[in-house]
Amino acid sequence: MAQKTWTISDLAQEFSITPRTIRFYEDQGIVSPERNGRNRVYYARDRTRLKLALRGKRLGLQLSEILSLIDMYDGPGDTVVQLKQYMTVLNKHKALLEQQRQDLEQTLAEINTQQAHCEELLKQKQDKLAKNQG
Repeated sequence: MAQKTWTISDLAQEFSITPRTIRFYEDQGIVSPERNGRNRVYYARDRTRLKLALRGKRLGLQLSEILSLIDMYDGPGDTVVQLKQYMTVLNKHKALLEQQRQDLEQTLAEINTQQAHCEELLKQKQDKLAKNQG
């Protein structure tokens, strides 16, 4: 029985990405399609690795982290070790995002303070102008 295969166009359409994105992941060693003349032929392993890479990207992981995790799942090994490594990466990334959120909240609070100050100064200037013209 023949294995299911995909073309680069099939995968691009399925995952709503460009063929260029898939070629980038090929250059990074995440997918490794066979060649049939000029055409790339992707197997289930490539599709799964691409899906995992895109999930890692959505999570904001670095390419090196994505590749490490994909390679870890692709190779032989204890699932417990793999899951613990994945949890370590997720926890590290979550902490970074939480710090970034805190930084953003502080920056937004400062912007709100500055906007309120500017609005008050503008109101004072407009009131002064109105008083001088009246």
